[in-house]
Amino acid sequence: MATTREHDAVRRVETRIADGDMGGLARDLVRIGTLAGNRWDGERARIPQLIGGLATDRRKRLADALVRRYQEGTDTEQVRGVVMTLAGIAGRGLPEGELSIERLRRIDELGTVYSLHTYAELVSLARGELDAGRSLPGPFVALLRRTMTDTYAHSPELAVLLKGIEDPLLNPGEAWADQALADAERLGDAGRRLLKHLRTATSARPTAKWQQAAAALIGEIGPGELQQAVLGWLRLAAAPRTLTLYTRPGWPDHNALFDPCNTDALRGAAWLAALLPASPDITRALGALVETALRKVPGVGPRAPKIAGAGVTALSATTGEAALAELARLSVKVTYKGTLKQLGAALDARAEAMGLRREDIEELAVPAYGLTEVGRGEQPLGDTTAVLGVHGGKAELTWRTAAGKELKSPPAAVRRDFPDEVKQLRATAKDIDKMLTACSERLDRQFLARRSWAYQAWRERLLDHPLAGTVARRLVWLVGGTPAAFDGTDLRTVDGDPVCAAATAPVELWHPVGRPAAEVAAWRERLETQQVTQPFKQAHREVYPLTDAERATGTYSNRFAGHVLRQHQFNALAAVRGWTARLRLSVDDSYPPAYRELPEWGLRAEYWVEGIGGQEDGDLTGAGAYTRISTDQVRFHRLGAPANWAHAGGGDYRPDLRRSHSGEAHEPVPLTEIPDLVLSEVLRDVDLFVGVASIGNDPSWQDGGPGGRHRDYWTSYGFGELSETAATRRDLLARLVPRLAIADRCTVDGRFLRVRGDRHEYRVHLGSGNVLIDPHERYLCIVPQAGATTADPGRLPFEGDRMISVILSKAMLLARDTEITDPTILSQL
Repeated sequence: MATTREHDAVRRVETRIADGDMGGLARDLVRIGTLAGNRWDGERARIPQLIGGLATDRRKRLADALVRRYQEGTDTEQVRGVVMTLAGIAGRGLPEGELSIERLRRIDELGTVYSLHTYAELVSLARGELDAGRSLPGPFVALLRRTMTDTYAHSPELAVLLKGIEDPLLNPGEAWADQALADAERLGDAGRRLLKHLRTATSARPTAKWQQAAAALIGEIGPGELQQAVLGWLRLAAAPRTLTLYTRPGWPDHNALFDPCNTDALRGAAWLAALLPASPDITRALGALVETALRKVPGVGPRAPKIAGAGVTALSATTGEAALAELARLSVKVTYKGTLKQLGAALDARAEAMGLRREDIEELAVPAYGLTEVGRGEQPLGDTTAVLGVHGGKAELTWRTAAGKELKSPPAAVRRDFPDEVKQLRATAKDIDKMLTACSERLDRQFLARRSWAYQAWRERLLDHPLAGTVARRLVWLVGGTPAAFDGTDLRTVDGDPVCAAATAPVELWHPVGRPAAEVAAWRERLETQQVTQPFKQAHREVYPLTDAERATGTYSNRFAGHVLRQHQFNALAAVRGWTARLRLSVDDSYPPAYRELPEWGLRAEYWVEGIGGQEDGDLTGAGAYTRISTDQVRFHRLGAPANWAHAGGGDYRPDLRRSHSGEAHEPVPLTEIPDLVLSEVLRDVDLFVGVASIGNDPSWQDGGPGGRHRDYWTSYGFGELSETAATRRDLLARLVPRLAIADRCTVDGRFLRVRGDRHEYRVHLGSGNVLIDPHERYLCIVPQAGATTADPGRLPFEGDRMISVILSKAMLLARDTEITDPTILSQL
């Protein structure tokens, strides 16, 4: 039903028209449109009809008045949109003039807008250009399309308009789409039909009909030419937008997302890749597409899970060693549950087809990448030999001339005569780096997976494998129950005795839990003496035996309770370590604790957390998520027992029997019944979460945050007792510091590394890296720059502890405090 205001607006317009006052009419129309949000529906829908019914000369005067106001440029953006809408309505069908010029300028301005719900303006602008016989610019068409994809978009007139606009076939502004449009134009009619077909990839998987049509297009265009085109598109999917979009404050950054109108076509491109001749380049590009699509965007989450799913689908349909290797690598790297499940299903299907177990497939999928011996391979290119070697956790490509001279880069003749081979070798080196990381992370997970191998299979798949061997030979193993490691020639005990085993003897990773202290110390000393850097902490791995306090509490551990963590960082770490942690929003809802299922042990570990703070304290993101959480108990339940749930902002965790299959509550498992290895590994994960995500190790939190309410926590954590991780760091630094150039100025003392400078003496906390100036314990704020290179501590016995480098960087800086030039630090000395 029309409102009194709408009736009055229409009567006012009718009065102005009757008076012939086009200037006054223009002012009234702008006022009406502004108050109505540029909506011309309901009773107001009569106003455009009244304007259109004006005599031509009157419409021209009205249009000219509106154009002049638009050109003045004194109105707000909202009002300018109203003015241009009305000018387009008044000027429709009139000869080209100033209105046409300003309309084109306005269209150009809107080309960088993501979406715009002033539909009347969009339709007016589009109709004006189409009536003038001109096509609409691509960026403006992209705006129209994106606007109609918005959840609340409702404009039948705009929908009808878009049905008559076919070009451009993809929204421009994305590097991959721009290239696809250029390739389609080059390929002619077949290229246009290809892009149209790619846009029909709207289902979760390609149908037989879709694949049949795609195969026909491949045959028409040619598989070789199309392979190069598709490869180029996939590679450009990760490139920044070529047309930057305006992002409203508080909204997600649209420039970090895929254009929603292009996602079906990109999914189709991934499916198409699986129908082309298999090649390492295509496989590599599909794997990169999966990772790009799962990159997290603030306020959104994973960038485009359905595109990641298309990449996995394509890899699953691609035959050959390279595709299987990529699936196995992604299964270790991906943390998004939906894609991870899809990867697992793909690997399970391969395993079933080959009559093997899933873990066997993952190990057999590791390629040699042309390496002919463990960590080394050579490829002659004319008179020069390319040498691909693995040193530690990195691949290194070098070149050897016929005279035996070693070079870091290929000679000019090699670059000229073998450009494709050089390019492929460089790509292989990058592939090796990625696979080394995957191999390391997969083995690090085997402690809780209870994985064991028969000796002969273990040697073939791991110890003597050209690539996996570079990881396995830096670890300690239990071979038939005997601890052993590779010493450069063969397996030996810590005392140097050779180890022989039957082909079927069991082999598993050695873990310091339950091993004699002398044995653990001996392995640590051997690694440090021989300068072996393990791919992850093994010999120096922290252990967490049950404490008297935990025996007293019985079913829960408070060892890591009472901490304040950054929620988003905590969730990211939890996902990497195999935990599930839902993002807590400040809403009236319940959440389960962070949990990790341990199917091999029939257990589920829980870490109880809750959101803290509120909007008034500045503790929420723009999307309403808690920026910080507080921590509580660690508990264990039998696998399948009802999960505990609690309100997002706090409250007691209780089992939710409505979500239970049995409808019965289950008591937590007493900690005394948890295997030592399981307890230690779970608590080690939790220690990692606290050690990395705690606000206590952030120098910028010295004031305690909003209202100073976390000041006591920051102080107690930043300078308090050491965790097991920090204690391991202390023991290592005690042996490492004497080898440093500043050894005479440094001493490890309890929780601190003491550093003697010329201005003061300092203490660097071995847990947080925070610094105190002695003798009055005055805090010294040194904020490491993001991405800055930290001090090189020399060869460490394990990878992954960045805090060691941070501590040593600060120590080296403070030992020469008279050379400090940073004004922020100088002002505190």
